[in-house]
Amino acid sequence: MVNQNTVAKDVGFTHEDFAALLDKYDYHFSPGDVVAGTVFSLEPRGALIDIGAKTAAYIPIQEMSINRVDAPDEVLQSNETREFFILTDENEDGQLTLSIRRIEYMRAWERVRQLQTEDATVRSQVFATNRGGALVRIEGLRGFIPGSHISTRKPKEELVGEELPLKFLEVDEDRNRLVLSHRRALVERKMNRLEVGEVVIGTVRGIKPYGAFIDIGGVSGLLHISEISHDHIDTPHSVFNVNDELKVMIIDLDAERGRISLSTKQLEPEPGDMVKNRQSVFDRAEEMAQKFREQMRAKQQGQQEQPAVPVTPVEQPIVEQPVTEEAAVQEPVTEEAAVQEPVVTEEAAVQEPVAEEAAVQEPVAEEAAVQEPVAEEAAVQEPVTEEAAVQEPVTEEAAVQEPVAEEAPEETSVAQEEVSAVTEE
Repeated sequence: MVNQNTVAKDVGFTHEDFAALLDKYDYHFSPGDVVAGTVFSLEPRGALIDIGAKTAAYIPIQEMSINRVDAPDEVLQSNETREFFILTDENEDGQLTLSIRRIEYMRAWERVRQLQTEDATVRSQVFATNRGGALVRIEGLRGFIPGSHISTRKPKEELVGEELPLKFLEVDEDRNRLVLSHRRALVERKMNRLEVGEVVIGTVRGIKPYGAFIDIGGVSGLLHISEISHDHIDTPHSVFNVNDELKVMIIDLDAERGRISLSTKQLEPEPGDMVKNRQSVFDRAEEMAQKFREQMRAKQQGQQEQPAVPVTPVEQPIVEQPVTEEAAVQEPVTEEAAVQEPVVTEEAAVQEPVAEEAAVQEPVAEEAAVQEPVAEEAAVQEPVTEEAAVQEPVTEEAAVQEPVAEEAPEETSVAQEEVSAVTEE
C-alpha cells in the first residue's frame, strides 16, 4: 500500500488534469465542415460514424445520397472511411448530424456549371412529366424541360422513360434552378446541315397571332407574320391551316438560342403571291432563293470592298508652351526689341522703389508700351500681355537677369536715358 501511494504521488496526475487535457486537445466541429469519418455501426434508418468527436456522429438515410436510398448498406459499409459533411451542430446528447448528400450536391452543381460553360450536349432519361414540361436528372440534380423546348410529335406523357439529348438553358444553384432544352440540342445538330438561303419543305404544326411554327425535319422554325407576304396580313390563320405543307426559306440560324427563322415573303415572284397564288411561289421557290443568295453575297462583298473612311485628325487647340529654344530665337522681331525687352523687365523689377521719380515717368504716358510698367501692381504683368510670346522665352535668361538686378542703380539710369531718347524721337 505504501508503494502504491508513493507511485500515485510521484505521477502527480489527477482526474481533473486528465479532463483538462482532453478539453485542450478536443476537436471543435462546426456545421459546413467536411471531415473524414469511419463507419462503425449501420442502423435501420442511418449509421453511426466515428469522426474523432466525444460522441459518435449520426447520418440519417435521407442524407446518404443525392439519389433515393432504401437501405444504408446500399451506400455505406462497416469500417469504411470517407468524407462527411457536418450538417448540424451537436444536439442535447452531444451528437453531430452528418451528410453525404450535401457533398454530392455541391460537386454536382460544380460539374453542371462546367458542362454549361463548355456548351456540352447531355443525354438524360425523362422520369416524369407535368403540365409545364418534363423532368430529368443531370448529375443527380433534378432538371426541368419546358414544354416549349420539347421538340417531338409525341404527347408529353409518352416521353417518360425516353432518353433525350439536352442543352443547358439556365443553371442557378442559389435558386435551385436547372432548366434544359431538347429543341436547342436538336436545332444545333440540325443546323450543321442547314444554311441561310436554303429552301426546305415543312409542315405547319402551330399557328399563333404572331406567326406559324413549321416543322422542318424534326425541328421547329418560326415563320413570322411579317415574313409571310409583302401584302399586309391580319392573322396567319387567314393564310395557313395546321398540317399544311409549305416551301420556306431559312433566313436566320441562331444556334445559341436554338431558333430558326423562316420566310415565304422572300420567295414571292410578285408581291402578294403568297396570298393570291401560293402555287406559283412554291413552283419558283428555288429560283427566287437563288436571287436572294446572290443579293446577300453582293451585299457582303460590297461591305468587304468598301474603303475604309480616313480618320480626320482632330485639330488640337494651340497651347502656348513655355520656354522652347526655337521660340527664344524666333519671337524677337528686331535686335533692338530683343535688347529693350529685358531692360524694360529689369526696370519693372526696380520700378516700384524708383516710383518717386514721377517726373521722368509721366512724359512716357503717350507710349502704351512704356506706360504700363508705371502701374503699382501691373509693373511686370502688363508688358507681357502685349507681347506674351516674347516674354515667355525670356525665362531662359532668368538665371542671367537675376544677378543683373544687383546693379539696379546703373540699369535704372540706362533705362531712363533710353526713355528720354524715345521721348525726343
